[in-house]
Amino acid sequence: MPIPIKMPALSPTMEEGTLAKWLVKVGDQVSAGDIMAEIETDKATMEFEAVDEGTIVDIAVNEGTEGVKVGTVIATLAEDGEDLDEAKAAATKGSEPAQPEPAAKAESEPAATPSPAPASPPATSTAPAPAASTATTSDDRIVASPLAKRIAAQKGIDLSRVSGTGPNGRIVKADVENFQPDTSKAATATAQAAVEPGDIPDFGIPHTDEKLNNVRKVIARRLTEAKQQIPHIYLTVDVRLDALLKLRGQLNAALEADGVKLSVNDLLIKALAKALQREPQCNVSFGGTMLRQYERQDVSVAVAAPSGLITPIIVDAGSKSVSQISIEMKELAEKARDGKLQPHEYQGGTASLSNLGMFGTKQFDAVINPPQAMILAVGAGEKRPQVVDDALQVATVMSATGSFDHRAIDGVDGAKLMSAFKDLVENPLGLIA
Repeated sequence: MPIPIKMPALSPTMEEGTLAKWLVKVGDQVSAGDIMAEIETDKATMEFEAVDEGTIVDIAVNEGTEGVKVGTVIATLAEDGEDLDEAKAAATKGSEPAQPEPAAKAESEPAATPSPAPASPPATSTAPAPAASTATTSDDRIVASPLAKRIAAQKGIDLSRVSGTGPNGRIVKADVENFQPDTSKAATATAQAAVEPGDIPDFGIPHTDEKLNNVRKVIARRLTEAKQQIPHIYLTVDVRLDALLKLRGQLNAALEADGVKLSVNDLLIKALAKALQREPQCNVSFGGTMLRQYERQDVSVAVAAPSGLITPIIVDAGSKSVSQISIEMKELAEKARDGKLQPHEYQGGTASLSNLGMFGTKQFDAVINPPQAMILAVGAGEKRPQVVDDALQVATVMSATGSFDHRAIDGVDGAKLMSAFKDLVENPLGLIA
């Protein structure tokens, strides 16, 4: 029996993706573990592996196709020993769009409890199909039971926003009674409208247009939402780096035989994690009606990749040595630039670090990455006059700015975290203790 290969959900938040490249063609034999395609998600370009053996008899979605919904059949695999012509005919027939059920028939059915879902197709290299959606007829009428319509009218509920769980996605009484308005979707729609203005006037200026990839679209949407919905408070400290730079040189000399070379950023990741250990009230997320306190310091680190900004995570950075952090960070940064990060390597995190010092940026304010409640932005170390022990000296100084979600973190707590970070950098033996 032909096996349908469906668009997988390569991350928990993925609803659609771009089929960037096929690595197989019709007639190719594939085995479990073979790389079949490259799929661009909302975060990265990831490889899609086969889990079954057989022959590719049909490719339903061409490479380069955008907006392919999770669960869409993208190819068909014939099992070993199966007639290829019959399998291909079955695949072609199965890809024909189903005719919508007449509205009159749906309306004549009595209200009922949701029926069991039909048996799923044979196991394939796919993710579960998307949740049920509102059923409509060919003339865009919403299919709902009379009772569901009456209750919706009484409660002032827009049935186009209700997901139906009845046969063929039909809206039934329970769907209306259990409906909860999804304010996050409304906010997302508003944010998307704000960042997708349509045609841009050119005013006669020579230009080229480049279509946004999925990663850039998500960056635009999430940053717009963050600035609209999160009340940011910014706190800046100037940090002397001389002691940290001296310790880094000593550690690199000691670790040279092991092939480990620490960067300043590796030490700053550790400093932020240790500061969060000292000030755990800043290692939180705001959830509307609750505040989540994290027991581990997972530091997301901003990395520039060809497709856009991504934040791989150093998990439990507070308990790791700086050499462990350095090794992991190099591996994650390389995977990020190659678009090979796995979802668990960039989703989550309890706080973020963004370092633009290597580009000469002196100081900047970073945008919080929700649901996190803080991000630390660090600039370049530069020689500046400093008063040390009542004497004017020249020191290497870096400006660091913390952006805090004021709903979750009070200004005084944010200031304590920045003070702890400053202390750890200026007295760096605490980073290796």
